[in-house]
Amino acid sequence: MGRMHTHRHGKSHSIRPATLRAPSWITQSPAEIEELVIKYSKDGLTPSQIGIKLRDQHSIPLIKPITKKTIGEILEENDLKAEMPEDLENIVKKAVGLQRHLKENKGDRRNVRSLELIEAKVHRLSVYYKKIGRIPATWKYKSVVAQLE
Repeated sequence: MGRMHTHRHGKSHSIRPATLRAPSWITQSPAEIEELVIKYSKDGLTPSQIGIKLRDQHSIPLIKPITKKTIGEILEENDLKAEMPEDLENIVKKAVGLQRHLKENKGDRRNVRSLELIEAKVHRLSVYYKKIGRIPATWKYKSVVAQLE
C-alpha cells in the first residue's frame, strides 16, 4: 500500500513481535507493568514513549499479551489519558511549527504545499476522532493558510 501524498511505496517500518503470547523472559507481573505505565505517565511520557521505554529498558516487547490491556486502556482506567490523541496533537504541533516558519520565510512555496497536506491530515484525523467520540464534536482546527497568500 502506498502513501497518500507521495509517489513512494512506504514499505519500511518496524516489525512487531511474531507471536502474541507473553514472552518467557518477562519476570514482572501484570500489576507491576501497569504500575510502570502509570509511573511513566505521571512523569509526563506519552503512550508511545512509555511503550518505547518499556521495550528498551525493561525488555517488554508488547504490553497487551501480558496485561490483557493496552497502554491507552491502562491510562484510561487511572484517569491519566490525554484529552487530545497523541497523533493528532503531534500533527497539530507540526502544522504550527510550519506556520511559524512560513511567516518568517514568505518565499518558501514548497512548504506552503506541505502545510496544506499536513492540515489535510489534521482534518481527516479530527473527523475520525469526532466520529468515535475521542474529541468533542465542536473541536475545530483553525487554518492560517489564507493569511499567508
